[in-house]
Amino acid sequence: MKTQVLAVALGAVVAFSGAAAAHGPSRLKTEQTVVLDATPAEVWEVIGKFDDMSWHPAIVSTEMVPEGAPADVPDESTRVLTLRSDSGTPTITEQLMAIDPEKMRYKYMITEVDTAVLPVTNYSSTLQVSDKDGKAEVMWKGGFYRGFPNNDPPAELNDDAAIEAVNGVYSAGLDALAERFGKVE
Repeated sequence: MKTQVLAVALGAVVAFSGAAAAHGPSRLKTEQTVVLDATPAEVWEVIGKFDDMSWHPAIVSTEMVPEGAPADVPDESTRVLTLRSDSGTPTITEQLMAIDPEKMRYKYMITEVDTAVLPVTNYSSTLQVSDKDGKAEVMWKGGFYRGFPNNDPPAELNDDAAIEAVNGVYSAGLDALAERFGKVE
């Protein structure tokens, strides 16, 4: 009987240690904010349209799919962003999850992207404009997993690469807004 109990206990230890080693990636998060020298309404007028990301320097065009699709209906509004690139025409497909014009906020998720373009999976994000002493505070935050879902990712698809890439997207967009409206220090 002792041998059977010991065998079961040993089997459980081996099974659980294997499960611990198999643990995949953790959800990553990042957030950036900037206070602009403009009213919240002025900034929302520029960035609050899901069908227009022309304010972001990395975006060449925004296309709603299917053509003529609404730009403000959660779960129905899908955009394809064409990115600036020296090679090919990389795209990112995003779906609107929620929009609240009164709170000047929308949430979206990436439904399709090549991890060579943006090394993330299961990405969702919120873009919001708030009033900060009469000026516009823009907050952009996201949650995502690295581009490689298993253990031992290659360097270009690891946690650091994912965070660096998303932070780069956010910084470029917020810097462009700061250039356009001026930044409050």
